[in-house]
Amino acid sequence: MKMEHINENTIRVLLGSDDLSARGITVLDLLGNRKQIQDFFYSILDEVDTNHEFRDNETVTFQVLPKRTGLELFISKVDPESEDGNVNNDAISRYIKREMVGKDQQVINTNPTGQEKGSADAPQDEFGEEPMITRVVKFNNFEDVISASHMIEPVDQMSSDLYSLDEQYFLILTFFNDGALAEGIIDDVLAMLSEYALQTAITADIIEEHGKILMSHSALERVRYYF
Repeated sequence: MKMEHINENTIRVLLGSDDLSARGITVLDLLGNRKQIQDFFYSILDEVDTNHEFRDNETVTFQVLPKRTGLELFISKVDPESEDGNVNNDAISRYIKREMVGKDQQVINTNPTGQEKGSADAPQDEFGEEPMITRVVKFNNFEDVISASHMIEPVDQMSSDLYSLDEQYFLILTFFNDGALAEGIIDDVLAMLSEYALQTAITADIIEEHGKILMSHSALERVRYYF
């Protein structure tokens, strides 16, 4: 484990896979039990805050960034009466957002007019087919999601959103039928996923309403990148 003080209000901690294993936690656990996560964060704080400058502070925030080989944890103490704390947290949030969401933005494509595909005003193609085609598959565990993500090559006309619901994982695939969508690509993708997932009668609307979003827009790419 490595740590550094970014400034007087923030500690940056780098934990490798071995560090996480020694503490009985994995990156996958960060998607799970909130109480377990909170206890883990405070245990790390106790290790690095030897002078109790942060632990004794009334307000401490934790922001985590999963990495391929572990995770990066930002621990900040906040003075409720000072605006500096808000500025500091905003800066960290922008850094994490750039790291986590940057790949999502790369898969948002535009049509020749510059309009985002899949928007409400997106035109139908010349054959009069639906501009967006949605499919939902179900995984029994996250390990199957990881395995499936390494089988699927990126498709420019596809986005993927990962949800959890009733201790299962649901992947919502949206295909943008803009005329460039290769014939048979939907069947090909579903066929490859079928080794680890099942198609389900549960609709995307129900999952979006009752499920918990884990990764949006490019879930398959992000799971493959981090795991």
